[in-house]
Amino acid sequence: MINHKRHKRLLKLLDEREHASVQQLMEWLSASAATVRRDISWLAAKNQLTRTRGGAQRLEQKKKSYTLSSETFQNNAQQHTAAKRAIARYATSMCNNGETIIINGGTTTFMMAEFLVEKQLKILTNSFLMAERLLVTSDNEIILPGGKVYREQNVILSPFENDVAQHHYAAKMFMGVYGLSILGLMEADPLLIQAEKRLISQAEELVVLVDSSKFARKAGLVLCGLNRVSTVITDTGASDSAVQLLEHYGVRVITVEPEQVDPRVVEASAMSSHDYAAVLESGAYHRHAGLNS
Repeated sequence: MINHKRHKRLLKLLDEREHASVQQLMEWLSASAATVRRDISWLAAKNQLTRTRGGAQRLEQKKKSYTLSSETFQNNAQQHTAAKRAIARYATSMCNNGETIIINGGTTTFMMAEFLVEKQLKILTNSFLMAERLLVTSDNEIILPGGKVYREQNVILSPFENDVAQHHYAAKMFMGVYGLSILGLMEADPLLIQAEKRLISQAEELVVLVDSSKFARKAGLVLCGLNRVSTVITDTGASDSAVQLLEHYGVRVITVEPEQVDPRVVEASAMSSHDYAAVLESGAYHRHAGLNS
């Protein structure tokens, strides 16, 4: 295993277990005792872990001042997966080769990546995980905006008006949101509102991807009114009253049946691009056939 990959794996193991002995790390990394001790010394010198008697432990995590108030990507990825996958599959069917589209960062929109592998699109996204995944699995042209990376939400956001997004016009924007109500699309963080409003302004058609749980969620910030939304894709768990409300405001509503989800799909959502590429090469997650196509 290459040094930097082994270092990354070692740190990930410590994140999961907090402490590990040299013997445990030897087994988990398939490395010799001398190699593990060198890795521990090198990472300790870089202030990435703490050496202990006979092993290593992770550093105490300080509270990050740059986190957003919205929920983490990792937490959301485990919720309503069957519905999100069906919604993402349908959304991808709306994409026509040659189009420019925008996809915002979110767990439902991220699931579109699996189904976009055979498309030929120009995709502007503020999800660095989606960008990595599509660069590994597809020939789509990928554009990322500038800004700060918010790891826990898996997005890149810029507070500045002069952003790369203003130079790209899209036929469609696919977006997930915190919640949806009679007031419109709701978000939980002002910085998300600011960045996503800029993206929305660059798209002709706004397609919102929300599982049915989002109709019951409340937030204090309105991203845009329902009059800006062209289509909502949700699952069959959405109530008749919620669907009728949207249709009353001229929104096209598409409901899809949640589908069976292979556990490997959920696990793959948390992979880095390097790990995902290795899975692809092994054939466990086939690029063209998919898991449940």
